[in-house]
Amino acid sequence: MASKQKLDILMRRAAAGTERHARPTLLSNFILGCQDGLVNVLGIILGVSAATSEVRIIFVAALAALAAESISMGAVAYTSTIARRNHYLRELEREKMEMRTVPKTERREVRDIFSRWGYRGRALEDVTDRIVSNPKAWLEFMMAHELDLEPVGRGTAWRSAWVVGASAVVGSIVPLVPFFFTAGNIALGTQVAVVVSGVALFAIGVYEAKTTVGSLWKSGVQLAVIGLVAGFAGYIIGSLLGAAPV
Repeated sequence: MASKQKLDILMRRAAAGTERHARPTLLSNFILGCQDGLVNVLGIILGVSAATSEVRIIFVAALAALAAESISMGAVAYTSTIARRNHYLRELEREKMEMRTVPKTERREVRDIFSRWGYRGRALEDVTDRIVSNPKAWLEFMMAHELDLEPVGRGTAWRSAWVVGASAVVGSIVPLVPFFFTAGNIALGTQVAVVVSGVALFAIGVYEAKTTVGSLWKSGVQLAVIGLVAGFAGYIIGSLLGAAPV
């Protein structure tokens, strides 16, 4: 009975155009851009601070990285979303053609999916017939469960680009803020930047776990460690090159 009710809901949503698919949200895009911008600029700050004693150079390098990173991340988000949309639309047209030209094969594929879900005998034939009797439900069923593809809206690419680009700016500013309050003390500014960045990364990891699944502490610590290790890679390079004679 529960399976029949679930199928009824699926078909009603498909017919009404309200079926929901798991997809990257604007929040996940914001987290992605924020995390990437923060780690990138932190690495640059640590690297440059190990090689120079001029705060101005640190600001110039960090701001240049901020601009380049935000534009690059936004462009990547746009082009990758466009590619996903084009791929989905291409497969959608192919699936429509196959439903017209080889309906028996497509019906068998629906039947095979339900069979893998545990349907048997008369119940298997009934659910298969109900799906293929509704072309819209049939098409969406095949896209989601045969091809494992999710629809990408027309305006999604631009929204993703703006959100990722803007969040990269926000993340990039986090490790730079302490230098406004340390009166030109590079060592102190760097130490505070590491602490602030670690706390921010931990908070991002915790929030990711809260909105998905997983341990809050494990996710937070994991993201903080990965980000700080990546940042300290910049410090090592800056130390090595900064110590070299000019």
